[in-house]
Amino acid sequence: MMTDLPPIAVVGPTASGKSALSLDLAERYGGEIVNVDSMQLYQGMDIGTAKLPVDERRGIPHHLLDVLAVTEKASVAQYQEAAVAAVEEIAARGVRPIMVGGSMLYVQSLIDDWRFPPTDPRVRATYEARLESVGIDHLHAELAAVDPAAAAVIEDKDPRRTVRALEVIQLTGRPFQASQPPRNAPPRWGTVILGLRTESEWLNPRIEQRTREMFEAGFVDEVEQLVAEHGLIAESTAGRAIGYAQVLAALAGEYSMEEALERTITGTRRYVRRQRSWFNRDTRIQWLDAAGDTTAQAIEVLERVGQ
Repeated sequence: MMTDLPPIAVVGPTASGKSALSLDLAERYGGEIVNVDSMQLYQGMDIGTAKLPVDERRGIPHHLLDVLAVTEKASVAQYQEAAVAAVEEIAARGVRPIMVGGSMLYVQSLIDDWRFPPTDPRVRATYEARLESVGIDHLHAELAAVDPAAAAVIEDKDPRRTVRALEVIQLTGRPFQASQPPRNAPPRWGTVILGLRTESEWLNPRIEQRTREMFEAGFVDEVEQLVAEHGLIAESTAGRAIGYAQVLAALAGEYSMEEALERTITGTRRYVRRQRSWFNRDTRIQWLDAAGDTTAQAIEVLERVGQ
């Protein structure tokens, strides 16, 4: 894809203000937005993923929202194929793609030319059996022992990606991270990557406020509806999303809904630490202070780099 207006990527931690900045940039540069949040791919998962309602999108087209049922598995490889096609179709119309999200592997699959490693059903079945035998906590610890870098970015309650990482390690004889593209290689399409840098003192209260507002806005009702009408279960990819997993556990009687709220806040903060660690290693990112005027900072960066 050749264009005089390379895409812009807006990345950073949860609750740092990525959506608002992406809308401002899309308005200023005549862009369209491509979602890079793995859980916003799911239909009906709106409140718990902070998905922008249609009437708050300022008339700007958004791509790759609501493309999966909650019973389907989100796949990085399938996402990459669809997202690359979306970005290139947008650019072919002379419009600037604005890619926004904080799902780390999804960002990398789109920004980098990542060729996914092979699969082997027999090897995967071996690790799935191991998962059934020892449980996700133990299996994730096994991954951490052989590939700490992979374990650092794969959620410790994510059995599918834990199994996948161990499968790749066995098939390739190399760490899972080694199957990924070289870190800090020139980004695909010459993308300008803008990152929102945050401090815990600023972000933690925002996470708590946003989480409490989610619950007040009917988040529990949303989860109950997804269960009753769309088949959401705790063991699914969608059912393991932060917030959804905690509410499902509360609905199952494992703890109170107030504890589900507190666990959602804690889980989000833990995920933010992973996001910070991941994005901080990317030297291609142009950092903006999330606590300041991010739109003005972004425009300044884009002008400085000639975009």
